[in-house]
Amino acid sequence: MTTSSNLPKESRTPVLIVVMGVSGSGKTTLGKALAGHLNWRFLDADDFHSAESRAHMASGKPLTDDMRKPWISAICQELKEHAEDNKPAILAFSGLKKFHREPLRHCGLPVIFLHLTGERETLAQRMLARNDHFMPPSLLDSQLETLEVPADEEDVFSLAIEAPLEDLLIQAEKLINQHGNS
Repeated sequence: MTTSSNLPKESRTPVLIVVMGVSGSGKTTLGKALAGHLNWRFLDADDFHSAESRAHMASGKPLTDDMRKPWISAICQELKEHAEDNKPAILAFSGLKKFHREPLRHCGLPVIFLHLTGERETLAQRMLARNDHFMPPSLLDSQLETLEVPADEEDVFSLAIEAPLEDLLIQAEKLINQHGNS
C-alpha cells in the first residue's frame, strides 16, 4: 500500500477495527489487507462459529439470534484477551443487528466499525464467485432483511464496496487515523 500513515504500525493504545457487513461485502478481504498493512492481528468471526452453526448455514438456513449468542460471546472473550495483552486487532464480523455489535463495544478495546455497503447484485455476484465458503448465496436476502443499518451509531462509518480495494484501504486508514485512538 502506498499511503502515508500517522498511525503507528504497532499502536500504543489497543484498538479494535470491526469490518462489518453482509456476506459477500468483502469483510475478510479488506480486513486482511488492513491488518497486513498495519501489522495488526486479523480475526475472522467466521472462525468462531460452531460446527453446528456452520452446517446450519451451509444447509441454507440463517442463524437465529439465540444461535449467535455463544458465537458473539466467544469473539468477545478473544477480544478481551487482546485488550489484556495490549494488542490491536482487525475483526471481520457481520454485525447485522445493533445488539450483535453492542457487545464488541465492551470488550476492553476502543472500537470503530467500518460498514461495507453495496448493491444486492454486486453482493450476489461476489458470493457466486467464491467456492470455498460455507455461506450459500441463497442466504443473502435473509442477511439483507436482518441488517439493521447503523445510521445512528457514532462509531460506525460506511464504505462503498464498489471502490477498488486500494481506495477502500486509503479510506479505512483515514477513518482509523481520525477516530481509532479517540
